[in-house]
Amino acid sequence: MHTVQENDPSNLLQRLIGLQQAFRHIPSDAIDHLAESLGLSRAFILGVIQFYSFLHSSPRGEYDILFSDNITDQMQGSRLLAQRLASKLGVDIGRTRDDRRVTLDYTSCTGMGDQGPAALVNGHPITRLTMERVDQLAALIEQAVPLDNWPAELFQVSAGVERRDIVLNSDYKPGTAILRCLEEGAEELLRRLEQAGLRGCGGAGFSTAKKWRFCASTESAERYVVCNADEGEPGTFKDRYLLQAHADRLFEGMTLCAAVIGARRGFLYLRGEYRYLLGPLQQILQQRRENSLLGQAILGRDGFDFDIDIHLGAGAYICGEESALIESLEGKRGIPRNRPPFPVTQGYLGMPTVVNNVETLANAALIAQQGAEWFRSVGTAQSPGSKLLSISGDCERPGIYEFPFGTPISEILAACQAHHTQAVQIGGAAGRLIPPAEFNRTLAFEDLATGGSFMVFNQSRELLNAIDNFTRFFRHESCGFCTPCRVGTTMLTKQLGKVMVGHATSKDLDELGTLGSLMRQTSHCGLGQTAANPILDGLEKFPDIFQSRLRSTSFEPAFDLDASLEEARAITGRSDPGAHLEGGGV
Repeated sequence: MHTVQENDPSNLLQRLIGLQQAFRHIPSDAIDHLAESLGLSRAFILGVIQFYSFLHSSPRGEYDILFSDNITDQMQGSRLLAQRLASKLGVDIGRTRDDRRVTLDYTSCTGMGDQGPAALVNGHPITRLTMERVDQLAALIEQAVPLDNWPAELFQVSAGVERRDIVLNSDYKPGTAILRCLEEGAEELLRRLEQAGLRGCGGAGFSTAKKWRFCASTESAERYVVCNADEGEPGTFKDRYLLQAHADRLFEGMTLCAAVIGARRGFLYLRGEYRYLLGPLQQILQQRRENSLLGQAILGRDGFDFDIDIHLGAGAYICGEESALIESLEGKRGIPRNRPPFPVTQGYLGMPTVVNNVETLANAALIAQQGAEWFRSVGTAQSPGSKLLSISGDCERPGIYEFPFGTPISEILAACQAHHTQAVQIGGAAGRLIPPAEFNRTLAFEDLATGGSFMVFNQSRELLNAIDNFTRFFRHESCGFCTPCRVGTTMLTKQLGKVMVGHATSKDLDELGTLGSLMRQTSHCGLGQTAANPILDGLEKFPDIFQSRLRSTSFEPAFDLDASLEEARAITGRSDPGAHLEGGGV
């Protein structure tokens, strides 16, 4: 197993996470020590701490509780549950109690949308919260019961698989794909992946074989394999299941990639909300080392040396973007890089790097074992194979579903037993809002591509609440690097806020559309480019939900300049007409 050197600056984030867990914050003297030992400035380290929402400069409570604030959790009453717990514990949401026993707050999404309302307690998920469970939590906290002694049923995370197809129905024997690759050669493996038509399962859909081939063709002494397990898109949780139930397939896929590109080291970048999976995943890695499937001379092949480290994220949605993830791997703030160069030519530590997500790598291992025809037995010509969906919201059977590409939305809604559906949000907050008139559209790269999130809203829901939730999510998660996203997400939130409280006019709706289009065209990365999707889709496909909230007046100012001068009038003692602005607003 590769051991990171203590004085390696790229290990900064992992050391900060360790300090946060040990001390419930990052002590000031620890920052000084890190700055000296890593050769970094104190300001740089403070910038990293401030960037990640799970790192803190001031102490958190002994019990640090984060309620999932995704829209589907809200639909199940998460905010009422959080308020009840706050009342029981005598602490305001967003604050630490004076005795430092408990901190209570919200987080964007915990990846438990199929078994919500959910929360994290010191990084451990608690699912299916009810009023009774909240009261139970309050009693355990007030009695200072150690987390290890809490009832095990509180922490149960079920697999939740509701539909299987070729991938989830396939048996897998660890080592089979690696042995086949060693016997047939890397070129044959690439040919098989090309014939299968495997594309990136994160939504972008780039050819997996092409990505691996590009990286392998670079002239470099070092190359790296990175698995993006930072499943941060709201409403997505299918990678959580794969990490729980099929990690061997994932690690084998990473090892196959290493064999093709000549990598000796790989990383699994695990989102901070899935820290509870760290121990089990490390055990599987160790078992693979003992079985000669990782480490030196894999399966007895001299020179085939490859191992995998797990790096934790710390609560930053933007790190799901591959270049931001690499920055985070290097111990920095997760700011997306300019592209080109792309990671396949200049990635981790400036070296060629392949970044694939969990589902892609697991599928690669199965294709190596089962063959291209097996994968192409379902799906469409342009989108072969199947897709895992994370289905949540207004349906009787939320959970993990595997459907062949080309399946229409109407069939998916029938399978999860959704009734009177008003809309479906496909692809998470950054995805697309689909009305009933488009339920004949299909899940496919040539129609509706998705990373896996599928949220259902029935006719009883106020759809504008979901759009507002997504818009606020993007404002919170903007890394602040570029002006269109940093300023634009704030302006979108404020303008939509006017609509929500009934103070907007048709002019405000026009400005929302203009601002959203500008952000799509000018933002630095995908976050800013897609942040306005919920609003733009809503304006186009559900105009009535906006129109019904408008004032009858043609314009209402967002800022009252005359009112802002009241303090000046009071200081000068003036109240004459000349001290007022006609009209007042701008």
